[in-house]
Amino acid sequence: MGREREIDFLHRDIISINDFSKDEIVYVLESAKAFEHMRKPILKDSVLGVLFFEPSTRTRLSFESAMAQLGGKTIGFADPLVSSSTKGESLLDTVKIVSGYCDAIVIRHPLEGSARLAAEASEIPVINGGDGANQHPTQTLLDLYTIKKCQGRISGLNIAMVGDLKYGRTVHSLACALSKFGCRLYFVSPESLKIPKHIIDDLQNSETEYSEHKEVGEVIKECDIVYMTRIQKERFPDPAEYERIAHTYAIEKDVFREAKPTMKIMHPLPRVSEIPKDIDDSEHAYYFEQAANGLVVRKALLALILGGVK
Repeated sequence: MGREREIDFLHRDIISINDFSKDEIVYVLESAKAFEHMRKPILKDSVLGVLFFEPSTRTRLSFESAMAQLGGKTIGFADPLVSSSTKGESLLDTVKIVSGYCDAIVIRHPLEGSARLAAEASEIPVINGGDGANQHPTQTLLDLYTIKKCQGRISGLNIAMVGDLKYGRTVHSLACALSKFGCRLYFVSPESLKIPKHIIDDLQNSETEYSEHKEVGEVIKECDIVYMTRIQKERFPDPAEYERIAHTYAIEKDVFREAKPTMKIMHPLPRVSEIPKDIDDSEHAYYFEQAANGLVVRKALLALILGGVK
């Protein structure tokens, strides 16, 4: 039996990248290619519920645009203040109610584990659009798609992750995914924002090569990808600590002198000061292309989950 028949995403929850095998990740990335220029109404009778209890621009809008380009519709909210949660309604009740109005739900929530909890309460597929500092699986899939597009492969690359590695759910998901492809990882951060121990434990269990550093200049020569992240003010328990390190992890043009010509800078966005705007026209800048890839990958996921493609 071929891999195409063995892998089935129909009505599947997308909660954590850890729930994906390597073959399943590759299958999604290969499926996404077909959606680069496709706008067929293959989901014209489908409705996506969009429940965003946290601010979002790229994730929410790319899901809504993906659904529109596939012929479907979206309902929901982008501000919890306009939902019944302000009246004390629980997350579980909100999900149960909305699941009766649509065919799938994408949810973003500040509490870790909230997406899996929502999936347990829902009769329809739930997609995790980010749960606190935990996971962001669709961001990871678009990151992998971007890496493959700009480097021609994923396996065996040298990838640095820079900035907020403690609270950054994007790097947590991405590190776990890259461990399936034999990548060499470099974690660059201040001591207070180091990659969490449970991520390190997973990497050790998978025998993934990694090292921890204080400056990106220590590893720039080796890197195929430099994955920048912003220092996340909203997740800092101590505002004074945020102010102390907020602008210390910015990448400057002079760092590129020793970089490979093919090295690309990625960033899940939004950026603050960690990538100056004068880098945008550099041959290494690739974060806007990365953001655009979110539409393609989310179109593929929606189509796979809702039966638009087999």
